[in-house]
Amino acid sequence: MNKEQLHRYISESTGNESNICQIYAIKENGVALDDCWHGFKTLDAMNVNSVTKGVMALLAGIALDKGFIESVDQKVMDFFPDYSVKRGEKTIYDVTIRHLLTMTAPYKGKSEPWKKVCTSQSFTYAILDYLGGRNGITGEFRYATLGIQILAGIIEKATGEKCIDFANNNLFEPLGLPKRIPHGDSSKEDQFDFFMNKNPRKYEWYADPQGTVTAGWELCMSAKDMAVIGSLVLNGGTCNGKRIISEEYLKDMLTPHIKLGERFGFMNYGYLWYKPYNNKDVYAAIGDSGNIIYVNKEENVSVGMTGTFKPRIFDRVDFIEKKVLSVIECTV
Repeated sequence: MNKEQLHRYISESTGNESNICQIYAIKENGVALDDCWHGFKTLDAMNVNSVTKGVMALLAGIALDKGFIESVDQKVMDFFPDYSVKRGEKTIYDVTIRHLLTMTAPYKGKSEPWKKVCTSQSFTYAILDYLGGRNGITGEFRYATLGIQILAGIIEKATGEKCIDFANNNLFEPLGLPKRIPHGDSSKEDQFDFFMNKNPRKYEWYADPQGTVTAGWELCMSAKDMAVIGSLVLNGGTCNGKRIISEEYLKDMLTPHIKLGERFGFMNYGYLWYKPYNNKDVYAAIGDSGNIIYVNKEENVSVGMTGTFKPRIFDRVDFIEKKVLSVIECTV
């Protein structure tokens, strides 16, 4: 398949690929593919959903490198001395940053408290109310989008600046990417529109009424942004000869810490990044609707892909490997 055939394939698709808006690939530090659909242009941004988590893992690493965080085993409650722990709650004192990064932090209740958190004045402090519980630290994987919000609070407490500013100053702008601005209207209607709207967005990041960004979802990026971030991971933490994040942390971030179950395709999980295969150096930050940062160290390629809201599309790894990589080989 060549570039023209891929473009036509996606344009004519009525299935899972029909919502793809952008694909941008970097190979050998050069642009290998740049294509768009549905009226999107290369520099348009959109809500990339849970790919946001992969970016947060990088920000945690940068904060660690700079000494703002002592280690990934530092206790979460070290950063919130002003938080009033609920009477009888003990487990919360044992939760570490590593638990957040590996999705093994324990939470009360069977489901995520979206309404309570997303209508609160501080999303971070609202979700802290659900951290812990009677079962203690079990090591069980529990995918918790709201739980990652605590990581944004930790970065702000540790660095003394807003998470979005820390991201701009230490990740986006050093990579030559546009500065993000906060999207601050947190009404129920606006939150729904932010998730469902299929039009290009600004380079923005959803934020709670305190100006703290949503750490698990609703960062807006282009496929190019994601490919550049993927290239940073591919190159061991450097960009144009400048070190952005330590190679030591990246190795730890990508190391499989947990084996996931059937719901997640039996993939391995590092720090908010997936390793789809046991025997291949392929890694991904994956979001709903097929948004993805795909990194293949064996092929030395990074791919960013965006997609408008479409339910039950989670993993684009197979599509990239069956369709996109062959096109990249033809264009390099």
